[in-house]
Amino acid sequence: MAAINQDVLRAQLEMRKQRLDAAMARAGRNGEFERLMHEVDHALERIEQGTFGICESCHEHVGDEWLRVNPLARYCIEHLNQEQQRELQADLDMASHIQRNLLPKQDVKLDGWELHYHYAPVGSVSGDYCDVIPALNGAGENYFLLGDVSGHGVASSMLMTQLHATFRSLVSLSLPVNKLVEMVNRIFCESVPTGQYATLVCGRASRSGEVEISNAGHLPVLAVQSGKVARLGATSVPLGMFCGGSFPVQKVQLGAGDSLVLYTDGLSEARNASEAEYGVGRLTNLVGQQNGLSPQSLVQACLDDLRKFSSGAPRHDDLTVMVLRRMK
Repeated sequence: MAAINQDVLRAQLEMRKQRLDAAMARAGRNGEFERLMHEVDHALERIEQGTFGICESCHEHVGDEWLRVNPLARYCIEHLNQEQQRELQADLDMASHIQRNLLPKQDVKLDGWELHYHYAPVGSVSGDYCDVIPALNGAGENYFLLGDVSGHGVASSMLMTQLHATFRSLVSLSLPVNKLVEMVNRIFCESVPTGQYATLVCGRASRSGEVEISNAGHLPVLAVQSGKVARLGATSVPLGMFCGGSFPVQKVQLGAGDSLVLYTDGLSEARNASEAEYGVGRLTNLVGQQNGLSPQSLVQACLDDLRKFSSGAPRHDDLTVMVLRRMK
């Protein structure tokens, strides 16, 4: 993930200071307003002195994810007092609960398609995005979405939630897939901090077996047809990099028993104890050899192979695997 931009944070802090001034002008000075003003002034001083983001206890970097969530942070999470740590954990638990409730049903059967996914944050919350949305036009179409906001943790999970809300709102317009992604990109680009972006696959599956896919800078979608695997790679840049641009669509016709496999880099970039990468090639070979499995069984086969490859090495990124299969 791109390093935190202190110029952007300075502008955000100056804006907070202006809002505090306006609030005090309306409501009068009080202890809480004055405390917040002091914290903002202190953060601006640290930026000017070059000590912003340095823990005042251990003198190590606080961490960009923590600063994005709390730009007033003076201590890294490890050096918060016990009460602060309890409050933080309660917030993370609530965020995790909310995010889990945004996920689609684990097993979905709609209009001749069946879908299963595995969603595993590396921490309490995830920057991975996963959803299934029935179209409202009565044509027997369903949208499926899988993406990955840069980084992981609280800041990325907030942007993932924004993507979820935006797509859910705009699908009702029944736009072509490329126009839908263009609109979401514009909204996302105008609201995310500089340097943040999201890779994304947005697909629409019809009752006839035709699938339209827009791949915005994401890993290749694997189309498994009679044991042969085709890779549907990215056709545009990730969301949030540029507010304009086009998001071309690829089309594929799936027959009974054919599948699409989508995944985030928590799978393809996972490493074992020797620092070897799992890789898209290994995944491609695996799904080609597992032709005909149900979505749930194919997802499990991917996870079993990853576990075998990793040999107990710890995960360092959020992991999502989704399989969409045309029913026989």
